[in-house]
Amino acid sequence: MMLKSNLKMRLCKRHLQKLQQCIGTEKYRVDREYSFTGLTYQVLKRLYATSGEKAIFNKEVKIDVSQYPPERVRNFSIIAHVDHGKSTLADRLLEITGTISSRQKNEQVLDRLQVERERGITVKAQTASLFYTYKGENYLLNLVDTPGHVDFNYEVARSLAACQGVILLVDANQGVQAQTVANMFLAWESDLEIIPVLNKIDLPYADPEAVAKQIGNLLPVEESDILKISAKTGLGVEEVLKTVIEKIPPPVSDWEKPAKALLFDSYFENYKGVICNLAIIDGAIHKGDKIIAHSTQREYVVQNIGILYPKETPTDVLYGGQVGYITAGIKTSSEAVVGDTFYLKDSPVEPLPGFKPAKPMVFAGIFPPDQSQLSFLRDAINKLVLNDSSVSVDLDSSASLGQGWRLGFLGLLHMDVFQQRLEQEFNASVIVTAPNIPYKVKIQGAKYIKQYGSDEITVLNPCRMPDSSVITEYQEPLVLATIIFPVEYIGAIINLVLERRGEQIEQTQLDNTRVLMKVKFPLNEILVDFFDILKSITSGYASFDYEDFGYQVSEMSKVSFFLNDVEVEDMTMICHISKARNMAKKICAKLKEKIPRQLFKVSVKGKVGSQIIAREDINALRKDVTAKCYGGDITRKNKLLAKQAEGKKKMRQIGSITVPKNVFIDIVRKD
Repeated sequence: MMLKSNLKMRLCKRHLQKLQQCIGTEKYRVDREYSFTGLTYQVLKRLYATSGEKAIFNKEVKIDVSQYPPERVRNFSIIAHVDHGKSTLADRLLEITGTISSRQKNEQVLDRLQVERERGITVKAQTASLFYTYKGENYLLNLVDTPGHVDFNYEVARSLAACQGVILLVDANQGVQAQTVANMFLAWESDLEIIPVLNKIDLPYADPEAVAKQIGNLLPVEESDILKISAKTGLGVEEVLKTVIEKIPPPVSDWEKPAKALLFDSYFENYKGVICNLAIIDGAIHKGDKIIAHSTQREYVVQNIGILYPKETPTDVLYGGQVGYITAGIKTSSEAVVGDTFYLKDSPVEPLPGFKPAKPMVFAGIFPPDQSQLSFLRDAINKLVLNDSSVSVDLDSSASLGQGWRLGFLGLLHMDVFQQRLEQEFNASVIVTAPNIPYKVKIQGAKYIKQYGSDEITVLNPCRMPDSSVITEYQEPLVLATIIFPVEYIGAIINLVLERRGEQIEQTQLDNTRVLMKVKFPLNEILVDFFDILKSITSGYASFDYEDFGYQVSEMSKVSFFLNDVEVEDMTMICHISKARNMAKKICAKLKEKIPRQLFKVSVKGKVGSQIIAREDINALRKDVTAKCYGGDITRKNKLLAKQAEGKKKMRQIGSITVPKNVFIDIVRKD
């Protein structure tokens, strides 16, 4: 529908001046989601289609990245504990640099997954390119977003590999937390420039001076060097951009050398396939170039290349020091190896060191509810693993659940998020078994050593544990935990540590009110509910982080469960011998609550080794067969009851028990 000429002229006069200020700059990028003072993209496009400024409305903005040599590029990340305002600060930086409109400033643009928005956490590291003018020079700033939860620590490590500096963000209300310390040491070990920033100084209970002292106890910085901002209101945020340019060193790169690029992340999108995030180390990669992946030696043709602004924006080339994306017809996760080196076909180079592979700490079986959905679930898992290469995948099978996979995760939240993404992004319904951890056992006997291929084996699935008669030694995994808490809760914390078989290694006073404690824990003791209990006994003020600490010799026992004398392998677990009896009793009681009543009696038994320790009975659902017998001979009633009992007996022999899928995880949680 054509607009009336007088309306067109009135609107032009009102907005042409603002548009002309934007033409020829990179301050505003107009797409289908952007509008000026309420005018939609379609209306504005019709208004100015003939005015000579229509280039601003192009859906794909062409940016000349050759204008940004390494000395005018800054690659940085924001690292923080959960809920310290990292996503809000990222949005504010995008808004100040004109990458997004002011209407999008509170939309958590870099949190693109549905699960991230629902839970309020960052799960997947994202990248965004910003353009900022400082002292008359235009700079290209590449922000690599990072998660804050301990379970996604691997995402943080990969993001830092593409950066030369970080913003260490600390909540001025909550102070230094455990993950703050862990992320800071990650950056320190990577020899990155660290810019400490205090956020949320506008909150009524914020204490910037006290928190600045906490940071000073961790980092060799003066209090005057710590920036104080409010990402929510924008107070002091522009100073962060200036400090990034001044303090973070530019990437070391040579455009004249042969092209070399580090693959630090990849993800899958429908209709586009695999999208690879690259940090270009040297040289340049152009659209149409033939590139080689060093780990697989496979050849690809670059179909599309560009920057994330914040969505994929083609530039047709990326130069050394810059960060961006490519699509090159990569189809599977096995081809896109995170940490791999890409180079031009005719110019081979030495590979980059890559990353230390992620070490899964929690394992669980994932099965389709129906075996007819096996191939569909396989495709969904393969695509999702491409987005999250820290997940390990092995084939598995179960007598009750059929064919499936045993997946390794970095923690319980990681496992929960993976399951939720399968359901949300691929509409895949799954059954997830009770989580467990990897144990090592030493076995004896030439027959068994030959069967397993070694006298020391790693057991990922408890039901695959060898018989106790051939095991000479058990080893359980350990973690080194960092707990930060108010000093008044020290007694409760020590009791919890002792209850969970922990061993205190170190204790440090951060200030007059907060304590940092390092504790060695068996991983099994903190796997499911430790963090919830820790938060409960400290009124929510404690923070917790952990890292792998190897294995130790221990006394373990296998706990099995039976329904009507049929072993449910997927509920088998391994625990310390001192807690096996209580564990068997607790799980049997929970199974009685969780399993729906059947038309026949169900017995639930818990077995430790070869001894039955606990038993619960689930009574059958019974129809009142004597309801219509009003008086009369008692033998008629007895006959009906006997017939019913006989039917129940037969049904118990042939009946199958359906276990709801949520039971596998619910049974290991504390009430």
